[in-house]
Amino acid sequence: MNKLLFFTNNENKKKEVENLFKNLKYKILSPSDMSLIFEPNEIGKSFIDNAKIKSSYGFNKFNIPCFADDSGICIEALSWKPNINSKNFLGSFKNKNDCFNYILKKVNKTKKNKAYFITSICLTLNEKHHIIFQGRLNGTISNKAMGQRGFGFDPIFKPFKFSKTLGEMDKEEKNKISHRSIAINKLINFLTN
Repeated sequence: MNKLLFFTNNENKKKEVENLFKNLKYKILSPSDMSLIFEPNEIGKSFIDNAKIKSSYGFNKFNIPCFADDSGICIEALSWKPNINSKNFLGSFKNKNDCFNYILKKVNKTKKNKAYFITSICLTLNEKHHIIFQGRLNGTISNKAMGQRGFGFDPIFKPFKFSKTLGEMDKEEKNKISHRSIAINKLINFLTN
């Protein structure tokens, strides 16, 4: 099983995952490597449901082992939302800074600054065989957006016990602790043991 399809069209996620797999004997392919831009609708009720929708679709389309992730941020000041709607929530603002400012105002007003990132990964080995791996990173919303690295909500999320936001961390620092790397490392352990 040397080829693995990572069902994402998000280049940032793909780079993050390739970096975690770099010392292993797996070639990570993405839908764009197979000339596919389409992604199925994520209509699940949870991160696991959405990951499974994508990994099943990728497996059925190309008949090679496929994994997909669904990730998001849950923010105490927003009643633990946007949760599975994180991407759409971010996209509903004119730009990222407007979104960050909205969140920072809510945190300021409510004095609730806890947050966590969550990733669910589904590995589909055949039509009826799905294995789930999860990662979670707890932290707080920072006082202001800091750092140009990473993507999504990284510039306003500060992991517990760290003075930097994910947006200020370099790739290596982030990959040691991120919710996605926790889940991917569980997947790697499964594949290599």
